[in-house]
Amino acid sequence: MTAIVYLVIYLGALAFLAGSVARAARYARTPAHLRWELYPVPHEEPERARHGGSYFEESDWWTRTVRFSLWGELKAMIPEMVFLKGLWEFNRPMWTRSFPFHFGLYLVAASMLLLLAGALVSLAAPKLLTAPVGGVLHHLYRTAGLAGAVLVIAGALALLAKRLADDNLKNYTTPGDLFNLLFFVATFGILLAGYLLRPPGFSGSLSLAASLLSFDTGVQIPGLLGAGLVLGAALAAYIPLTHMSHFIGKYFTYHSIRWDDQPSVKSEKLRRRVAEYLTYKPTWAARHVGADGTRTWADIAMANPAQEVKK
Repeated sequence: MTAIVYLVIYLGALAFLAGSVARAARYARTPAHLRWELYPVPHEEPERARHGGSYFEESDWWTRTVRFSLWGELKAMIPEMVFLKGLWEFNRPMWTRSFPFHFGLYLVAASMLLLLAGALVSLAAPKLLTAPVGGVLHHLYRTAGLAGAVLVIAGALALLAKRLADDNLKNYTTPGDLFNLLFFVATFGILLAGYLLRPPGFSGSLSLAASLLSFDTGVQIPGLLGAGLVLGAALAAYIPLTHMSHFIGKYFTYHSIRWDDQPSVKSEKLRRRVAEYLTYKPTWAARHVGADGTRTWADIAMANPAQEVKK
């Protein structure tokens, strides 16, 4: 049984990584999006971003050096990624349900990274994990893992109740949405129960992680915990295949749409892409656009819609 659990975990991790990379590559290959022109853009110079300005305000802006503020972007990204700042500001009732769920996932991920680091150290230099370092590491990954699992379950149940009871959400709730939340509840519920009900002779999470890395099948995994690990691997493999992979798309939404203010006059690559897009032949139902599938974007852009409709 141990070997099967290990293989499923390896396959789940591989599927998650491959699926995430494939999803990111798919987003990266999509055509350049129409710019939103929403300001302030965080990577503008601080004094300009403060009042919502843009380097386009300057005369002869195309001749000037554009200054990029990484710190400005980080100040906007970190609160949004970690604390769901936008949801807090614009939909507080949903934030109280969504934040515990997402923050719980962050804690679980942190616990897994700590376990992985500890397992690598235990295999390479076990003396480094003697007290007090080993004790501190144990408390960190244990606390993060337990708290994270509880928050994920509570958040998923709260989101599930919200989708089932809120009339405003019912129209946007599909069976897949409900299944996804139940999948999280079942997975983390079984993992949590398997860990809390582990037999006295269980070797411990760090030893299990080290055995997983070295493929030591001599470790006995309790049945309930093994079932939770298998479900966890299946959930990891499943996430990139669904809209739950929005954690990947969010990067492109911000950097390729909301914050993309790169001047085309300074980018040969962007000019080539736009030139290619102008050869596309769109089909829109709106008659005044004249996008009947026979004319290119360049033809449409150079036409006068009012005159075209009169014809």
